[in-house]
Amino acid sequence: MKNSTLSSFEKLLNEQFISIPRTKTEILQINVGKLCNLTCSHCHVNAGPKRKEIIVRETIDRILDWLRQTEIATVDLTGGAPEMVPDFQYLIRELRSLPKVKKIIDRCNLTILNEPGYEWLAPFLLEHRLEIVASMPCYSAANVNAQRGEGVFDSSILGLQKLNQLGFGKEESLSLHLVYNPGGPFLPPDQKELELDYKRELKNHFDIVFHQLFAITNMPISRYQSWLKNNGHLEEYMTLLREAFNPASIPGLMCRNTVNIGWQGEVYDCDFNQQLGLQWGSEKPRLLWEIDPSEIETHPITFSEHCFGCTAGCGSSCQGVLVN
Repeated sequence: MKNSTLSSFEKLLNEQFISIPRTKTEILQINVGKLCNLTCSHCHVNAGPKRKEIIVRETIDRILDWLRQTEIATVDLTGGAPEMVPDFQYLIRELRSLPKVKKIIDRCNLTILNEPGYEWLAPFLLEHRLEIVASMPCYSAANVNAQRGEGVFDSSILGLQKLNQLGFGKEESLSLHLVYNPGGPFLPPDQKELELDYKRELKNHFDIVFHQLFAITNMPISRYQSWLKNNGHLEEYMTLLREAFNPASIPGLMCRNTVNIGWQGEVYDCDFNQQLGLQWGSEKPRLLWEIDPSEIETHPITFSEHCFGCTAGCGSSCQGVLVN
């Protein structure tokens, strides 16, 4: 590949003699679609209530058949709001029937727990002991509502209280983690210090407890990229990410041990690549069930400008910072 075709991220890796190979595949992340009850300003998926793209049972069954051939122990469900997919319960029950799958993560926006018709959801999450990773970009109502919509903070608090009442966040085996996203064009603050603030404020004001806080950098793609551009911050933000590049974040990058799947079964290196259409294969999408599991760990990772977001400062992944 000619150097002129490389992104500035790839050029930086070459200049610093940094290689980013895959490791053992430990996580299958499935983006079940773009349907969501919210329209958040920082959303890299551009999800919303009017989106029609959702996974269907035939695709679920093909993914499950492929998963049975592997040693993958963690399945990470994201969206959109995963719980809005009509076959969500079917997917969870089938995943729970697979002996090798030990952890199922549900990336929940909390407000879905309070939507009419979803009264079944909280007890179902308990029954199948899902690990909840919940969006909560701040402990301040004003900041949350500005980023996610009016009334979202109060609904999120109610959702957290429902989960606490069932033992999530209290019992070690019922994991409840929160996700912080910056409310502007800046990097997340220190995750440990911010977690202490969250725990103090949520406990004191709402008697809410949780296990960990994940501080995640906003990716300059899709709806958030549009927000940056419309507010005159895009170049400034990209410069911030580039200048904050931290090689120490490389070992923990999620693209190294994770395979990401789209709602139609197409394969990507990460959910951000998925939203940018940076798929495996140059002519047509590679579908998961067309790929031998042993092929994945030798397949090169596709990088682009947004990768500066995962490597800036303390690094960023779906499990929070990469460098303590």
